[in-house]
Amino acid sequence: MALHAADATDRVEQLITLTERLTDLIVEEAKAFEARRPQDAAASQPETSRLANIYRHESARIRANPRLIAEAPRELRLRLVRATEAFDAVLARQGRAIEAAKTVTEGIVKAIAEEIAASRAKAGGYGPGADARTPAASATAITLNRRA
Repeated sequence: MALHAADATDRVEQLITLTERLTDLIVEEAKAFEARRPQDAAASQPETSRLANIYRHESARIRANPRLIAEAPRELRLRLVRATEAFDAVLARQGRAIEAAKTVTEGIVKAIAEEIAASRAKAGGYGPGADARTPAASATAITLNRRA
């Protein structure tokens, strides 16, 4: 996957468009995570992944060969820098939103596991009033719905 540019100006224009589209997609995904609706982010995931791969590939090409964009007008290259800075800021926002969602999810799973462990039948000990039931196995399976 690579951009097919006629010249440096065309390449920079395509990179700006790519970066802005990727930024928009990630903003929407971050909003979904912040609203605690990660399932809403799943719809755009294939396009986000495809564009992120192109972005990664083109960024590596330009780092390896800066001449690919050197001939583009300075103002256009500055627009690319600004688009890249906005993209970096959105990535940081998404990272915080994903980390928060992960923390909440882990807390829920831990609370469920603790509740299951606490509600298990415990052996009542020895003697006439002892509960003869044996405790359940120590391992408990939890199935999570991917849409939940």
